[in-house]
Amino acid sequence: MKLDRWTRKPALATATLLAGTLLAACGGQQGGGDAGADVEEDSCEAGSGRLNIATGNSTGVYFVVGGGLAQLINDETDIQASSAETGASVQNIQQLVAGDYDIAFSLADTAADAVNGEGDFDGAQDIASLGRIYPNYTQVVARADSGIESIADFEGKTISTGSPQSGTEVIATRLIESAGMSMDDVRAQRLDLTKTVEGMKDGSIDALVWSGGLPTPALTDLFTSLGDKVRFVDPTSELENLQEISPVYEEATVPADTYDLPEDAPAILTANHLLVRDDMRDNVACALTSLTFGETDKLADVHPAVADITVEDGAETDPIPLHPGSERAFEDLR
Repeated sequence: MKLDRWTRKPALATATLLAGTLLAACGGQQGGGDAGADVEEDSCEAGSGRLNIATGNSTGVYFVVGGGLAQLINDETDIQASSAETGASVQNIQQLVAGDYDIAFSLADTAADAVNGEGDFDGAQDIASLGRIYPNYTQVVARADSGIESIADFEGKTISTGSPQSGTEVIATRLIESAGMSMDDVRAQRLDLTKTVEGMKDGSIDALVWSGGLPTPALTDLFTSLGDKVRFVDPTSELENLQEISPVYEEATVPADTYDLPEDAPAILTANHLLVRDDMRDNVACALTSLTFGETDKLADVHPAVADITVEDGAETDPIPLHPGSERAFEDLR
């Protein structure tokens, strides 16, 4: 494995990321498919080839960490990796299964729906996890002048529920329905995070639901710009109802210093996964898992959320099956 190129200037990662984004904007990338075919499948060597990574909104954490992961793969293996902006979890899985991408970031609840053929998925999807990575926090933020104190107060208000086919949209819909409403009871705006923050700033959006790592750059911008004109709303009153839908949801808090808040804010935690098709070669899955979970120090400067990627949690992927190659990698990493 190539271990001497990590010190290259970050401009390379930016160029790779932009190139991937441009390709995605043209309808998605064609997955590599042939990666690792030049070495023995029972090894843990990546071999050569190419891999495309589906991330998320450009102002979210998936996009940042996905770009760092692409560079890490490029620097440490003979595989050529690129990453692309997408609508996130649901779209990522759909395009992963279609062969447009080879690796996809996804929330655990959306991935569980895919495995079980529920929600947005017609039939069980042939996917596996390379491992559980950092957690996402469902963060609900409202304008202080909106009158929104709880999820129940969403009724009749203009709410950004996230990009179409994103994990945020899945959770936002479930939160609204858990509070006894239907989507017809709110003025839902299916917007990416950049447009959402713009709407919060100009007052055209009353509140947002966002699922992302900490800190999310766009929310940092929002709180920096508006200060006490925006505030967190507690979503945990709906946690018990959410857990009846999926056991992956957990109670959490956003530390006050994340966005320079006056106090910690309640949130709902959902794990993230790196997903692949279940027919990915074992050696490639093993190599990618070993790299992601064994070389996290080389991703540490990409985003603070990387600090929550651990070997101890990585193999805990239930109900999403862990790829056999990844199982082998975790046995060696422990």
